[in-house]
Amino acid sequence: MGHKLKIAGWISIGVLAGALTTVSLQTVARVGMAPLPLEEIQQLSAVFGLVKTDYVEPVDDKKLISDAISGMVASLDPHSQYFDKKSFKEFREGTTGRFVGVGIEITQEDGLVKVVSPIEGSPAFRAGLKTNDLITKIDDTAVKGLPLNEAVKRMRGEPNTKVTLTIFRKEESRTFPVTITREEIKTQSVKGKVIEPGYAWVRLSQFQERTVDDFVRKIEEVYKQEPQLKGLVLDLRNDPGGLLDAAVAISAAFLPADVTVVSTNGQLPESKATYKAAPEFYQRRGSSDPLKRLPVALKTVPLVVLVNEGSASASEIVAGALQDHQRATVMGSQTFGKGSVQTVRPLGPETGIKLTTARYYTPSGKSIQAKGIVPDVMIDESEEGNVFAALRMREADLDKHLGSGQGEEKKDEAREKAREEARKRLEEEARKPASERKMPEFGSDKDFQLVQALNQLKGRAVLVSKTLTARQEDKKED
Repeated sequence: MGHKLKIAGWISIGVLAGALTTVSLQTVARVGMAPLPLEEIQQLSAVFGLVKTDYVEPVDDKKLISDAISGMVASLDPHSQYFDKKSFKEFREGTTGRFVGVGIEITQEDGLVKVVSPIEGSPAFRAGLKTNDLITKIDDTAVKGLPLNEAVKRMRGEPNTKVTLTIFRKEESRTFPVTITREEIKTQSVKGKVIEPGYAWVRLSQFQERTVDDFVRKIEEVYKQEPQLKGLVLDLRNDPGGLLDAAVAISAAFLPADVTVVSTNGQLPESKATYKAAPEFYQRRGSSDPLKRLPVALKTVPLVVLVNEGSASASEIVAGALQDHQRATVMGSQTFGKGSVQTVRPLGPETGIKLTTARYYTPSGKSIQAKGIVPDVMIDESEEGNVFAALRMREADLDKHLGSGQGEEKKDEAREKAREEARKRLEEEARKPASERKMPEFGSDKDFQLVQALNQLKGRAVLVSKTLTARQEDKKED
């Protein structure tokens, strides 16, 4: 893998574009291209000519070609994408964890931009944006129908410039504008602490270039404070992914040497690969193995991994590897199901495309795509149950999503009913005082799932969900 930089998860491109990307950067030119369908190419050329001659006003040649490429690629699946000059530059800068923007993780819902979560300490966080807020306008531009990457572009900008977002907050049934000053965002992807004597919690919010080093430092801090650690909770809830080499490294921190972490399979020979818990699969060129500093005890410390519907891509790779090797008990709810690989191929020095080229498989051979990781122990998000989980989007909800490639997809008849019930519950919650509606912060003493994870580590009774079941893929219509 040495000559290729593999990337997984979502990519931080200023305003973060959600849990929707898994990519591999490759600059190798393709040879032996497939033969062109001449009749269809002639038709495309004829349409181009008609637009140039008959459209109501002149249209720029480059814009026509760029839009044609963009439409061709975007029609394949939710993750394939054409990069113009500006977006390609932003993409290549996006995995460092540093960017200029407002500081939110976003996805799309019903044609609008939905806030997955504001980044702690960011301008959006300070402005009071919340998870599930819907952005209806960016400055004077309506968001409805706007491609996600175009929304990202409009929210990015130069430091100290302003952008006005029009927010629709479902739970309060109101729309209001928020003016935010852009600034450089430095995301902190690793948090952790000793919760009580003998037990610690480490949370990864994304997988970036600095994540592995930050993880090692946090584990060193934990063991310095608690040398006789009896149990550890690795929290991957709402972690939308990131760099694949970081995911392999985090898995390798807990697994025996050289076992399989994840494999990929697609049409191209280079898309058929296996990644193992060994330095050559995660060590950066010119640097030493970052995991050498970890305490030996980390390989055997009792481990619980917390996941939910927001855990995607790289975080699913880690959860799947630790589950398949029986190294950890995975707890929570079924994950997002982002198990496809995108390869970024430059079309020139300043443009490129991100194309889905493979699927991810756990060590036991299970496809992650549109299925996700099913926890060993299903845990509700709160004592009251899964209040809003049914409203959250997963890979299988996305239009034109890629199937798992492992059998027919089955329709879950109960899902829409659950969503309707969740919508009613949301309306009821909106009538309560704000202090009563707020979901507890991850890692707090009121974090219900974390409490259950600690009970699991201590051998105590766990409040297992009575309603959560493994969700199947929706059957696709021909």
